[in-house]
Amino acid sequence: MTLATKSGTWGIRGPSESMFAVLVRIILIALFDVGVIWFVSNAFAKGFTQLGIVLIVIALMINAIFLLQKAYPYRWMAIGLSFLILFTIYPMLFTFYVAFTNYGDGHLLTKEQALPLILQEKYLPEEGKSFSWTAYRADDGKYALWLVDPSGATFLARQDETVIPAQPGDPGIGEPDGKGIPQSIEGYTRLNTLLAAADKTLPTVLFGAEGEQTVQIRSPSAAAELQQRYIYDEAADAVIDQSNGDIYNNVEGTFATKDGKTIRPGFRTTIGWKNFQDFLTNPALRGPMVRILLWNFIFPTVSVLSTFFLGLGIAIMFNDKDFPFKKIIRTFLLIPYTIPGLISIIIWRGMMNPEFGIINRTIENWFGIDGPPWTVEAIWAQTAILLVNLWLGYPYMMLVCSGALQSIPADLYEAATVDGASVWAKFRKITLPLLLVAVGPLLIASYVFNFNNFNLIYLFISGGPPIAGASTQAGHTDILLSYVYKLAFESGGRGVQYGLASAISIVIFIIVGAMTLFQFRFTNMWEEVSENV
Repeated sequence: MTLATKSGTWGIRGPSESMFAVLVRIILIALFDVGVIWFVSNAFAKGFTQLGIVLIVIALMINAIFLLQKAYPYRWMAIGLSFLILFTIYPMLFTFYVAFTNYGDGHLLTKEQALPLILQEKYLPEEGKSFSWTAYRADDGKYALWLVDPSGATFLARQDETVIPAQPGDPGIGEPDGKGIPQSIEGYTRLNTLLAAADKTLPTVLFGAEGEQTVQIRSPSAAAELQQRYIYDEAADAVIDQSNGDIYNNVEGTFATKDGKTIRPGFRTTIGWKNFQDFLTNPALRGPMVRILLWNFIFPTVSVLSTFFLGLGIAIMFNDKDFPFKKIIRTFLLIPYTIPGLISIIIWRGMMNPEFGIINRTIENWFGIDGPPWTVEAIWAQTAILLVNLWLGYPYMMLVCSGALQSIPADLYEAATVDGASVWAKFRKITLPLLLVAVGPLLIASYVFNFNNFNLIYLFISGGPPIAGASTQAGHTDILLSYVYKLAFESGGRGVQYGLASAISIVIFIIVGAMTLFQFRFTNMWEEVSENV
């Protein structure tokens, strides 16, 4: 590339841009590239390969925008495009990738990160000795141990050095105290019993030369001659247990023996379509999944229909110019729309508490009967969810329908009246078709929103009450999204299952996308109907 270029070429200098401006731009881009190189190198070194690749893509895009003349007009979009790639496109691609892995509790690390943790485990072989110990610490933070075995033989153990027999009074070793333990070792300060017991680093230190049997503190009173327990066979991709000869083969990111014994931690690896197969075929998941999927379609369907027709009914009622106190009543009806949904849901949760809620207490006081078990029985919990969503959703539909009704020409109703049409016929033949043309896309959006209405489901009842016999934390009011959240973050003793949750998220995306396409087809049908009105 050349600095002196004509407009319309692929140079880096614009026709009216000074040389100084170009140099400043190049310097700033160079500093940006240095920072990206540092960040990407660290990302690759720590196993965050995907993030490193995404940052490289963003860096190349920024360089192209700010260094190529034809791409320079996009500089105003550079930050937005970078955020779009980093916070939208990358998470989507990463979710897709995770769906084909075993990512979750026990498999959070890469293989390169997990192997050192496995290989650092030690064991006490049959020929290994036990010792009583006294600790010493040097100014540079390293430790030494004075060891005494059961026979009374004494040894000096330093970090990264061979354990050697030693006696008090030897060169560099001070005179013994009343218990025969050196009062000092050259270069080290003796730690009293309390300081040694409180030192959290000391039990993790290995004393002895690499490749030899090492000594490690096992309790406040004993140390032992330990040996590396596991050895990794790279050719066979297996771990050998030196304590008993067991062989642990790599099985989908977990080193396991043929009889089912495993080594933790496992590591992330691709497992193909297993998460999707579990979602579709695993009886433990399929049992509650049928109920959850059925409710996931019932909930948005009933919610959209109830909020739409209630909002439409109120809008038609207020469309009458002679309606008394119209403005005051409409103001009160809009209150649910002005209060944040989070607050409304929490208030309704308290009001519908079966034991202390004001609704049940009012029913008991007025009628002398017990109130509904809103959060205990499945049918009542689902009813409560639908009622709360009706309260939250009808003001929006009322506003939308009020505006749409104003756009319907009055002469259509006058002509229908002349033809002798009834009120119901006017509504069915004129109001509803024309209204759906304007409101139809909003109904689709409302359906999609409620299909994934996590806030209401989780805040009101956390998806409960639980489904009896389900092996996962599935509830009668769970939708797919809240169920995925529980699988990913609230799996109890089974741990989080990011891979399975990501697979279900992709299924949800496909379902929602298919519904949206299908319903937009109906929107076109409504437009065709309106043309004949």
